Amino acid sequence: MTTATMTSKGQITIPAAVRSALGVEAGDRVEFVEVEAGRFELVAATQSVTALKGLARRPATAVSIAAMNRAIAARGAKAR
Repeated sequence: MTTATMTSKGQITIPAAVRSALGVEAGDRVEFVEVEAGRFELVAATQSVTALKGLARRPATAVSIAAMNRAIAARGAKAR
């Protein structure tokens, strides 16, 4: 396990092994994503949004706007 120490200013140095695994260099951005209460993941935010192209598949059949609205309304009702 790799560790780092926080300074009095709230800063940490990301260990070299972690920087290498993430592919980040000086000046690159990283994001802290909360995956559950009190647990975060460090994600490199260096790629362009165009790198996501093709990641999601097209649905087998087209979904209508009305069907989307019904799904949103049903999900919203469950949240209350």
